[in-house]
Amino acid sequence: MCKKHKKRLALLCVNTALGFQVSQDLRIFLFCFFAIVYCGTICGNLLIITLVSTSKNLHTPMYFFISQLSISDILVITEVVPNLLHILLNNGAAMTFIDCIIQLYVFCGSETFECLLLAVMSYDRYVAICNPLRYSTIMTSGHCVILSMTCWLIGFSIILIHVIKTAKLTFCGPNVIDHLFCDLVPLLELACSDTFAIHIQIYVISIAIVFVPTTIIVVSYTSIVRAVLRIPSSTGRQKAFSTCSSHLIVVSIFYWTMFSVYVVPPTDLTISMSKILSLLYTVFTPLVNPIIYSLRNKDIRKAVQEICVYVIW
Repeated sequence: MCKKHKKRLALLCVNTALGFQVSQDLRIFLFCFFAIVYCGTICGNLLIITLVSTSKNLHTPMYFFISQLSISDILVITEVVPNLLHILLNNGAAMTFIDCIIQLYVFCGSETFECLLLAVMSYDRYVAICNPLRYSTIMTSGHCVILSMTCWLIGFSIILIHVIKTAKLTFCGPNVIDHLFCDLVPLLELACSDTFAIHIQIYVISIAIVFVPTTIIVVSYTSIVRAVLRIPSSTGRQKAFSTCSSHLIVVSIFYWTMFSVYVVPPTDLTISMSKILSLLYTVFTPLVNPIIYSLRNKDIRKAVQEICVYVIW
């Protein structure tokens, strides 16, 4: 147990995550439900990664970025759900402080990467529709790799600085996190030391990783809509919009939940509502992303059919 006087939390001290405080029957149901969702999410995103890697028809910038999104989704849900299942089985669970910090780092880093990647994907759609003749020269394979690696490096570098400062805070027990995982806000609520500087840093980072990518997405799609509306044929307009619809759905789901949890003042959200919204962007968004891209995308459906035919024969 951690000492109750003020002291930096040692590695052997534990944080307790409460998860859902419900009846045992409901916890068993939730355990089975989240286990199925986790398996489905892993299989769906691995399928996307495999298809993009093996199918020549999917060796394009758009599908490369989709595969990167799948990698991020796998990291997020793997960092959250297995521990959530453990919590449900035990009606709460304890983890070491270092495990909590690692979970916070991987989770926040992956979410930051996804924010940046969605902006890059909107730029890719902008170039494809507004500058189609220069698309192949602008969005080269090397350029796509550089953009992706930049998103990974920026995402995890910014979060690393923030997580180090959070880990240096003073904590005094009981260290009980009334949440599903070691998220930023519930962890800061346990700190005994002044968190004003951390909160200022949160606002600055939020501007960098939420509002800036959002601005890029809005500007890109404003230009896309203008370009599409100038297309004379309705068939051409429909085809152009269809290439963006999947991305717009993913962006809408992701940013709506992110804004609800991290931009809306915490006092406006109950603990239960905060947990539900957290589930949306940590569990269900990684699940629906491959579904959206596979069900609404002819190229991916065709690649799946080709693999099925190859396996059968």
